[in-house]
Amino acid sequence: MIVRSFKDIEDTDRHIKSASGTWESKRIVLAKERAGFSLHETVLYAGTETSMWYANHIEAVLCVEGESELTNDETGEKHLITPGTMYLLDGHEKHTMRPVTDFRCICVFNPPVTGREDHDENGVYPLLTEPDD
Repeated sequence: MIVRSFKDIEDTDRHIKSASGTWESKRIVLAKERAGFSLHETVLYAGTETSMWYANHIEAVLCVEGESELTNDETGEKHLITPGTMYLLDGHEKHTMRPVTDFRCICVFNPPVTGREDHDENGVYPLLTEPDD
């Protein structure tokens, strides 16, 4: 059994701040836990724009605080994401988030991330794995 809080991982190697400066993520469950998914709390900063494309992962996102415009970059469709709203990127959709306020969400990734990922020039997380024990 693992018990940890987001407060426990502040300012550790599980607390990632993006190179773009548009978001930070506390990764509370990672691939090394061998749970089959990773679990994160992510904050996207108000007034920023982050384009993403999870070509290697499926992501579910649940907004718990704030407000952001989500654009499906493939269709142009826009959604206002507010607390209690979930979106699932089950088709590896290219998308852009434009937070109106600081936007805090809980994210689940499959396959799980290792904690070392950041978006590349295409908005993609590389598919990193942990060595087998």
